[in-house]
Amino acid sequence: MKMLFDFFPVALFFAAYKLYDIYTATAVLIIASILQTGIYWLRQRRFENMHVITLVLVCVFGGMTLLLHDEMFIKWKPTVINWLFALVFIGSMWIGKQPLIRRMMGDHLSLPDTIWLRLNLLWSVFFVVMGIINLIVVYSFDTETWVNFKLFGMLGLTFVFIVAQSLYLARYMQEES
Repeated sequence: MKMLFDFFPVALFFAAYKLYDIYTATAVLIIASILQTGIYWLRQRRFENMHVITLVLVCVFGGMTLLLHDEMFIKWKPTVINWLFALVFIGSMWIGKQPLIRRMMGDHLSLPDTIWLRLNLLWSVFFVVMGIINLIVVYSFDTETWVNFKLFGMLGLTFVFIVAQSLYLARYMQEES
């Protein structure tokens, strides 16, 4: 359910693009991101960092797209978000007592420090690669293809990565027991 909630602004962006154009879709994305963050706050009485970071970047890059009437800004947003997440994951290896992935999943899994570090590094690499792939699609294909990739490609690649991570962790957990 949470994954659907996290992706509903992207799904609305996709639908608005298919019905109208990139600029309408960008406006819808901004509004949906504001609603997403507001709804989360109303339900949880706190903000989720990912929603806030995404909201700020959507407003900045989306606003620049609308103000300058240049779709390249909104196309760069996924790369910037992915690279920021990569920096946060990498930085967490030196700032604080635990890598970020352990802070996020440590209550649910018991793994040795080396595995947590490896997992954190894998997420960092994943975010860097996702940013690069986004730029390849931006500069190699038309806007229609990029919009399709933004919804289906990025979601699909994330799903494949999470399944691969789960298989890796399951194998490790079996060795432990």
